Amino acid sequence: MNILDQIVAYKLKEVAERKSLYPVKLLEQSIYFSAQPVSMKKYIQRADKTGIIAEFKRKSPSKGVINAHASVERTTIGYMQAGASALSVLTDKPSFGGSNDDLMVARKFNFCPILRKDFTIDEYQIIEAKSIGADAILLIAAVLEPAQAASLTAFAHSLGMEVLLEVHDAAEVKSNMEVGADLIGVNNRNLKTFDVSLDISKQLAEIIPSSVVKVSESGISTPEAIIELRQYGYAGFLMGENFMRHGRPDKAAREFMEALRKAESN
Repeated sequence: MNILDQIVAYKLKEVAERKSLYPVKLLEQSIYFSAQPVSMKKYIQRADKTGIIAEFKRKSPSKGVINAHASVERTTIGYMQAGASALSVLTDKPSFGGSNDDLMVARKFNFCPILRKDFTIDEYQIIEAKSIGADAILLIAAVLEPAQAASLTAFAHSLGMEVLLEVHDAAEVKSNMEVGADLIGVNNRNLKTFDVSLDISKQLAEIIPSSVVKVSESGISTPEAIIELRQYGYAGFLMGENFMRHGRPDKAAREFMEALRKAESN
């Protein structure tokens, strides 16, 4: 079993357990469940924002612990004040050190769109995402059949939420053309080797339908990279580790976004 297979096997057990502990009827009573989700697609395309989806994550399977002690409140508020278009919050605990509480804290202090970053394989997780204040969910093409991804997308849309579908190669893009995702995110990390290259985003750009918002994920570390990716039609840029590895991720984000604005104005 590779890392993704192990994660999915764990998720199946986790979802079964959570269904028994927190029934759907209970989740639907959350103060966030009846709230109208904020469109991540629209925020990413706003001219007054940077297009950056700033991520809060404590660790990752490839890098281990990145930042165990950052404040969700200070970091997410700082991200948005810096000019981020949206937030991404990891809620998976074993692999990323996240929790639903992290997302609820981010929701409490920010009006912007929030992506729940987790391994979504069941409709229950989408109801759960809405109940903790998420506006959008992540679906990973590598762990879902296209029919599954389409079904989960339709269910998310029925709750007013948006879907970011993550792909890694041309085959995943082509087999998921009919899924109906609002955004397609190209992960620049090779899932087998964990090598990162922005060439993956560049190569896949031309086959991604123009009807969706293109997002480039992983390996973005300079303003110049964003400027170059915009030439390939990318409007969104998921960045986490580049900020989180600093003692003050919010400060690192502010400095990066100031540098980006300066570079784009030249």
